[in-house]
Amino acid sequence: MRQVVLDTETTGIGEGHRIVEIGCVEVIDRKLTGRHYHQYINPERAIDEEAAQVHGITNEWLEETNAPVFSVIADDFRNFIAGAELVIHNAAFDVGMMDAEFKRLNLSLTNDFCGVLDTLKLAREKHPGARASLDALCKRYDIDNSHRELHGALLDSEILADVYLMMTGGQTALLLDVEEENGEQEIELNLDALKTEDLSLPVIGLSAEEQTAHDSMLDLIDKKSEGAIWRSH
Repeated sequence: MRQVVLDTETTGIGEGHRIVEIGCVEVIDRKLTGRHYHQYINPERAIDEEAAQVHGITNEWLEETNAPVFSVIADDFRNFIAGAELVIHNAAFDVGMMDAEFKRLNLSLTNDFCGVLDTLKLAREKHPGARASLDALCKRYDIDNSHRELHGALLDSEILADVYLMMTGGQTALLLDVEEENGEQEIELNLDALKTEDLSLPVIGLSAEEQTAHDSMLDLIDKKSEGAIWRSH
């Protein structure tokens, strides 16, 4: 069975945003073959500042490296994924972005691959209630991701390949999430230091501009994980 583990980086979240990087690694019969596909892409639009903070890619850098537009690399990309099952973390986002790129060229992505396996959905099924971000899964399966300072499509696809293989049959480490390690243990908090009549803490709210920037960053976190925890409260 041929699988392609895939990740993309984009100009941002939402309608009209474009792909700036594609990274793929090939897996055949549950073995990494060493073949990969990696391409930076000129998105022909501005990259959101919040997105650039996540993946480190800027319009200026893409211009300096003469990154091609998507239409130039479309055929090579399709040839690499042809006939494979795609393995993607939070697949709906990446497949939606790729489909939009091909539709701009009046092409269809439907028949290029034989299916999609969403590792985010798989992780939630295997570990209900536990964190399912790529970083959390690396911790659970004892996979070293210390070199991952920024999100990058090829690096993330390589890490995801290791996570997927461990999650579907590899030897796992007996690591638990912090929430699970605590279990039913009682945690006592010493609040004596806060018991004073003189304690007065100012409450400073966000400006409209700061709130918009905050929401944009949470959208980016949603794309790369099981969801921003701040939105669950």
